[in-house]
Amino acid sequence: MNDFIDLTGASGATYRFRRRAVAGDHLPIAGNFALVTLVDGKVTVTTLGKSNDLSRLVAPTEPPEAQVYTRLNVARAIRTSEHDDLAAAYPEAQVIEH
Repeated sequence: MNDFIDLTGASGATYRFRRRAVAGDHLPIAGNFALVTLVDGKVTVTTLGKSNDLSRLVAPTEPPEAQVYTRLNVARAIRTSEHDDLAAAYPEAQVIEH
């Protein structure tokens, strides 16, 4: 699994996410997150979300091969804008707020 992935929003903007290595092993900072699977180089986004504290994130566990990726965004307006852009680009993904 890659340590970094780039997800493209509906606007065409690209957002870089970093793989979260261990659940609960994250700084208490706000940001966006994505639950993704990567098969043969193809990224499938199953869940998108935003959180005021990524250290408290309890990510969905389905599908079991999925990995959590996070993107740090302290400013609420930026976090919300990026989340909305990504949600529009991946309509099949479950969208949650934490």
